[in-house]
Amino acid sequence: MAGFISILSFLGFSPAVNPDQIPSAVDLPSLMVRLSDYCRKLESAALDFVCREEISEKIDPNLEASRPLVPNWTYTTSGSRVYLSARIPDIKNSYVYDYQCIRAKGEIREIRTLLEENKKKKNEPNATLKTSNFVYGTPLLGPVGLFGERFQLDYDYKITGQDKINKRPVVIVDASPKPDTPEAKNLYGKAWIDPATADILKIEWSEKRVGHFDIFEERGKKLERKPRITLRSEFSAEKNGIRFPSKLFIEEAYVNERGRAVVRSETTVTYKNFKFFTVEVEVK
Repeated sequence: MAGFISILSFLGFSPAVNPDQIPSAVDLPSLMVRLSDYCRKLESAALDFVCREEISEKIDPNLEASRPLVPNWTYTTSGSRVYLSARIPDIKNSYVYDYQCIRAKGEIREIRTLLEENKKKKNEPNATLKTSNFVYGTPLLGPVGLFGERFQLDYDYKITGQDKINKRPVVIVDASPKPDTPEAKNLYGKAWIDPATADILKIEWSEKRVGHFDIFEERGKKLERKPRITLRSEFSAEKNGIRFPSKLFIEEAYVNERGRAVVRSETTVTYKNFKFFTVEVEVK
């Protein structure tokens, strides 16, 4: 049974951090004000654009297979013995869409035309998202759920490290729900932010924000491993001071007692060739 993400506004790894290396010059309260202003600008903008949405997904069926159907024989050695094992090939799918995002009356509509499926040409207007393992929503308003003014009272914020993205120094800001905040109320995670410009360049979301996470937990029980879902969104496209999603990465892995992870699936979404029709901002 396929798992999927169900997130209202949306929907990487943090390096080891030496607290002494965290920039002391970054004023977190001031940065939060600037992030709040940006989210207000993002929400009030008329954001109409078209881009190319390229999706690739890979699923390893071997974790759950008891009797391989299409074996690829491989040889492994242990001491003087040679073992013959069978492996089912990975399931690979790819899709290319013409993706249009329209903002009207405070709502966002996503319109897709399927151009290509598994390298075969298509022309399907008003197409549905055909990914088999995860279904995702627009990442455009993802920053609002973390840093919008009306949400900030629900979070505790902390600068937990620093990094570089495309040679730009960034700080990593962790947003965690306050203890008295209902578990399912908001998104949370951590963001990579340029402290000089307050640009949000990357967000890694908590796996607990994955809809139907019980599916992965149940799968983990059968595998005697704990599920670990990694969700990262990147924002490298920019127009009129607003950053647009450029990449989404989702990894489904299962971890054993020794901390060793086995990846069951990966989904990568890339947005490119943006064409903007209207980007007007009215801040009230």
